[in-house]
Amino acid sequence: MVGAASAAPGNGGGPDRREYIVGVSATEDDPKGYVKQHLKGNEEVLSSNETLNTTVVGLPENAAEPAHENFRERQKRADAVKYVEENVRLTAQLAPNDPQYGDQYADQQVNAPDAWEETFGDANVTIGVVDQGVKYDHPDLDGNMDDAVSNYGRDFVDDDGDPYPDALSDEYHGTHVSGIAAAETDNGEGVTGIGNSSVLSGRALSERGSGSTSDIADAVTWAADQGADVINLSLGGGGYTDTMKNAVSYATDKGALVVAAAGNDGRNSVSYPAAYSECLGVSALDPDETLASYSNYGNEIELAAPGTNVLSTWTDDGYEKISGTSMATPVVAGVAGLTLAQYDLTNAELRDHLKATAVDVGLSTEKQGSGRVDAGVAVTTDPESGGGGGGGGGGSGGSTSTSVTGSLSDYSDGDCLRYAFEYGDPSKVVLDLDGPSDADFDLYANTGVDACPTTSDYDYRSWTTDSQETISIDGPDVSTDLHALVDSYSGSGEYTLTITEYE
Repeated sequence: MVGAASAAPGNGGGPDRREYIVGVSATEDDPKGYVKQHLKGNEEVLSSNETLNTTVVGLPENAAEPAHENFRERQKRADAVKYVEENVRLTAQLAPNDPQYGDQYADQQVNAPDAWEETFGDANVTIGVVDQGVKYDHPDLDGNMDDAVSNYGRDFVDDDGDPYPDALSDEYHGTHVSGIAAAETDNGEGVTGIGNSSVLSGRALSERGSGSTSDIADAVTWAADQGADVINLSLGGGGYTDTMKNAVSYATDKGALVVAAAGNDGRNSVSYPAAYSECLGVSALDPDETLASYSNYGNEIELAAPGTNVLSTWTDDGYEKISGTSMATPVVAGVAGLTLAQYDLTNAELRDHLKATAVDVGLSTEKQGSGRVDAGVAVTTDPESGGGGGGGGGGSGGSTSTSVTGSLSDYSDGDCLRYAFEYGDPSKVVLDLDGPSDADFDLYANTGVDACPTTSDYDYRSWTTDSQETISIDGPDVSTDLHALVDSYSGSGEYTLTITEYE
């Protein structure tokens, strides 16, 4: 079982470096240059992400703690710096004619054969696998790799254009995950994936099975920019970081459905990034559809899927069984890809449809979310019909939207807005802020509290380095009106806030 390990600092700068991510407001068009102005001594810029306006800075590992504290405080005092956080490492969370199909159970458990009566999938649907490198010449994967990109992806660990595993005997996780979602189906070879989607490989975990926050965030934003329809994150560890939150928010805004593993600690606490509201969190089931003993669970779980002893592609060109929420996650990603082969859906519609067509396996919502994902029901149920598999919580009904415009004059300005719910029991409410490109506006929200949020006291926050913000709240508390704060971190201009309520 590939498990979640505790997060630890450090990344590509080597063992002699301790790294920090500095988030710079979009009002500065050169985040790397801005951060450099505030460096001293042996502090060194290692990399930057212009999409997220972040810069990674390395300090000598043997530097005394006061030197690290001095660096953090000096950066925070800079006007355009929004946050400074350690660059922690995340870890891997571990009837067709294909001859080993009979040795598989995950595809049958999610009723993929029923879906295959309609479609085996579509190569125009892309699943971005942010993980270890993928052995893209595996005979059961080579036909389903995304050939629109050189070498089918990018390596963010070694910073080059080839995501092929560095050490095949050690670096198997990305290949196994990819095979679960999209090994070639009905090709007379090996095993079946859930469907014939195209795999885009973003190598962000090394052969040791771990990768830095910055590399993973870079891979997520890159996959979104390449047009990935679904992004699979079979990884986790550590806690909330603004950098990763902003990366999955960016991918969601670009139209990708981000699917993430709950974690393998066997406790009531969903790991990040699965715990972000932008991510569809997945728990793991045993073959008898009980919750796997290793699977994390909690309120952030939206779907469950088989994760124990799942057979898939291996880096020796063969096939192996391993377990983990890492394995359950690509089952959901594969079903998402198969559904997109049948229906033209936005990522929000796809997310709701998968939940509406999930099957209740008798677990609590904290353990199964809306239920066990079901490919057969998802593909054979027209999303416009509102039908489903009885999983509950799918939010497949109607919606209503309200927009308001306003303007902020400078960094000290903010608008508090009050919204009265139209539905008695909405499944979800989404707040979208569209602000000026040359300013940095932030969005805060309260539910169940009859008061406007502040920048230091709030229930929900979207705090990217630009003015495009989104807050998604499942099952909002409607006992009071919703209160939202649009705040200027820097700059001025007009904005539009759209609030969408789902039945």
